[in-house]
Amino acid sequence: MSDLAIQLHWHRASPVFRTGAYSNAHVVQYNSQYDVTVDSAPDWGGDPANTNPEQALASALSSCHMMTFLALCAKAGWPVASYHDYAEAHLGKNPKGQMSVTRIDLHPVVRFDTGFSVSDEELTQMQHRAHRYCFIANTLADCVEIKIL
Repeated sequence: MSDLAIQLHWHRASPVFRTGAYSNAHVVQYNSQYDVTVDSAPDWGGDPANTNPEQALASALSSCHMMTFLALCAKAGWPVASYHDYAEAHLGKNPKGQMSVTRIDLHPVVRFDTGFSVSDEELTQMQHRAHRYCFIANTLADCVEIKIL
């Protein structure tokens, strides 16, 4: 199977390294060419202008789910014209009392070519199939909810 990697780069920008005296901001590099500045979530002192690991997790899930959904629709002959999602990661405490992403909600909106339609039930079933086959969803287990709009 594939091994897929990123590079992460952080360096201390302040003269002192102690609680509250350093920045968590760092760069994640994809494919040796795309740099994304990542930081803590704003509630944890991060810069809201930067992405954070929780958003990146929601992004990975949303992207994987969409690609799985598109593959299934192509196989079924469903002509998808557009796909939009609003993914939201929820922070809280897990059953062990640890901070974690407790749930990720996906809100996919799918549009098909003019003249093609499926029932709400068929669309829901296809979204659930996409969830079942999505690599990232399988990694995250039970903390994903799909709310079809």
